[in-house]
Amino acid sequence: MSTIDLNADVGEGFGVWRLGDDDALLGIVTSANVACGFHAGDPSTMRRVCERAAAVGVAVGAQVAYRDLPGFGRRFIDVEPAELADDVLYQLAALDGIARASGSRMTYVKPHGALYNAVVDHEAQARAVVRAVKSFDDRLPLLGLPGSALLRTAAEAGLRTVREGFADRGYTPAGTLVSRREPGALVHDPAAVAARAVRMAVDREVVAVDGTVRRVEVESICVHGDTPGAVELAGAVRAALEAAGLTPTPFAG
Repeated sequence: MSTIDLNADVGEGFGVWRLGDDDALLGIVTSANVACGFHAGDPSTMRRVCERAAAVGVAVGAQVAYRDLPGFGRRFIDVEPAELADDVLYQLAALDGIARASGSRMTYVKPHGALYNAVVDHEAQARAVVRAVKSFDDRLPLLGLPGSALLRTAAEAGLRTVREGFADRGYTPAGTLVSRREPGALVHDPAAVAARAVRMAVDREVVAVDGTVRRVEVESICVHGDTPGAVELAGAVRAALEAAGLTPTPFAG
């Protein structure tokens, strides 16, 4: 592997409220997961982020979520699959239109928060997300956790799948993400985050919270935009990847 994608969640403010430093992150990452208004974001925020991404050559992706602004999309919702598919379709259409009007375009899809974790093993919701993406544009790749129901279902439906690793999140021995309610869910030290990113990209492994080594195959590495010190973390990750001989490059374009 000579290239690797580096992605971050952006546009997660709402109205007058700003969360994270989107402009700084867009100067570091290669792909931007843009909140589409259901867990965060609003039309003006989406447009501002898409315009900035277009200006600096960062790929724009739709970060689709449950309809959960108060909970920032981090609460599981037992929504009917047909309704979930429509919610995802709505978010895709919104970002696609704003991206086009901003001189960019939407090039991939990634679930957010509780939806991301749910579609690791929730077959019905995974199928709903895949159905929405396929009906909107079957050329859009889906970014998700390796081994998840989402990526398996997407591949079966003929969609391109992209495997993702998290430099700033803890892993369980099963290869899933540690719940944010549990110890070890977040990694804050820039040096540790950077080292984890390189180990994922180069050695294709990650150390779980119990100390065991888990094999991972990743094509994109995420640094969360709402994590305290996110810009410093993303900068450290990019520098470490480049030092390891990898060129940060969008997986979709």
